[in-house]
Amino acid sequence: MGSLSIWHWLIVLVIVMLVFGTKKLRNIGEDLGGAVKGFKEGMKEANADAPPAAPQVPPKVGETIDVEVKEKTTS
Repeated sequence: MGSLSIWHWLIVLVIVMLVFGTKKLRNIGEDLGGAVKGFKEGMKEANADAPPAAPQVPPKVGETIDVEVKEKTTS
């Protein structure tokens, strides 16, 4: 058994079209396309709403970094 050739895929496509019909397949394709488009628009809006990140400046050699230490307690 090898990989499926183009003829196998064409036969599968014809059987799927006979079972579901072209109208139902077109509706499924439109629904899927609309979902992908909505997802992309949502991602663009989420990126537009996020504040721009401040550029990270590496410390200079020999420079002391001042940080605040917080203790982590376990309950």
